[in-house]
Amino acid sequence: MGEISAYYALPHPPIVIPEVGRGREAAIQKTIEAFQQVSKEIEGLKPDTIILVTPHGPVFQDAVALMGDKDIQGSLADFRAPRVLFRTKIDMDLVDQILHLAEGLDIQAVKITKSSAKSYGAAYMLDHGAMVPMYFINQKFTDYKLVHITYGLLSKTQLYQFGMCIKKAVEQSEKKAVFIASGDLSHRLTRDGPYEYSPYGEMFDQEVRKLLETGDVPGVFGMDSKMVREAGECALRSYYILLGALDGCEFKGQTLSYQGNFGVGYLIMVLDVKSKKDSGQDNLDQQAASTLDKIVQQEEKQFQDKRVSQNPYVRLAGDSLLYYLINGDFMEVPSYVTQEMMDQKKGVFVTLKKNGDLRGCIGTIRPVTSSLAQEIIRNAVEAGIFDPRFSPVTREEWGELEFSVDVLDRPEPVQIHQLDPEKYGVIVRSGMRSGLLLPNLEGVDTVEKQLNIALQKAGITPDSPYMIERFQVSRHKDEKA
Repeated sequence: MGEISAYYALPHPPIVIPEVGRGREAAIQKTIEAFQQVSKEIEGLKPDTIILVTPHGPVFQDAVALMGDKDIQGSLADFRAPRVLFRTKIDMDLVDQILHLAEGLDIQAVKITKSSAKSYGAAYMLDHGAMVPMYFINQKFTDYKLVHITYGLLSKTQLYQFGMCIKKAVEQSEKKAVFIASGDLSHRLTRDGPYEYSPYGEMFDQEVRKLLETGDVPGVFGMDSKMVREAGECALRSYYILLGALDGCEFKGQTLSYQGNFGVGYLIMVLDVKSKKDSGQDNLDQQAASTLDKIVQQEEKQFQDKRVSQNPYVRLAGDSLLYYLINGDFMEVPSYVTQEMMDQKKGVFVTLKKNGDLRGCIGTIRPVTSSLAQEIIRNAVEAGIFDPRFSPVTREEWGELEFSVDVLDRPEPVQIHQLDPEKYGVIVRSGMRSGLLLPNLEGVDTVEKQLNIALQKAGITPDSPYMIERFQVSRHKDEKA
């Protein structure tokens, strides 16, 4: 029976490679030394296969991606080191078995080949999330095949279950494998770093390290969503899959190094698994059955607590879309709506975001239903199912969405000098064409930008005659959104 004999959480800063850093890598010497330690350990294990999860291959909203041709190559040309080349064989048997097991759990996963890559809008090559760890491993040991996985933007539990599929696939083989979760922690640690500073960055790094060091799997899955989002990290989904591959194991994380002096958190950790003999088979079997259940129950409790405390406008939007996904029809107005929502008739825009990115937005400038509540019910479904820019929201991803509801006041005609993109939304009209842009949107900080986007949406050229209206909104969103 095969086994995963070692588990690592590794970063992927290209600057750590001398041909890229050109002397600057000396500032993170501890990271280099920890990479070398990991490489020496892997040399001693002599695995048949290295399973590596990265954030920087082809990332899909609804699927995990596995490279599936017989070999794969890459270089660090994008980092001014074109002579640093990589080429390795893919463990196609293990890839196929992982895909088979994922299909059995209804977890969407796709095999990418050299011929199919273009149809996915992807490149069939190694990314730096894989190449940086491989650079150090290859200095010590090269006689391995690779399973290259790019995580998708699936739910946390689906990623955990995908990790369970990896573990089972290895156990059904005769292979010895090593598992590497590639990812950097917060990219927002310092004010002089490459990304915008956030005080949540250091909080996130400390929290995730502590949870991994103590082997607290439910704790990792229950981290504060705002802290995670504000941290600007790329490791957590890799860790979700890693922890799924550890399902049923009792483990502790040993930090070999952590450095954040370049403004990004670089963590190198080995996850030490207790043997079945040390932990007792009965205890391991019980833990295997309960860990996923604990995560699911924890997420359900967090969701229900959030739902009860939610702004009724936001709650109604979420409930409406969920009801439609389950029943294929619009819900009746629930008892928790306010009298104001029943008495008023106004235009409403419902916006959906997933992982901070727009996932749908549909609305009405003026009311088309009998009440504000009905307007929200209708437009939440429109935004989730019928926004032509996006595929329909699925039941599985619904829990990952953030909802906001903008209630529009009556628009009024204005001149350009009366616009303010932070305070007012804008409507442009020319004949039968019109375009609307809500106020206070990220990146829309000038009147010119606001007008240009609205004109583009309407299909109106800037030199055409058009009318301008402005409006104010009452914006309702999750407290943590």
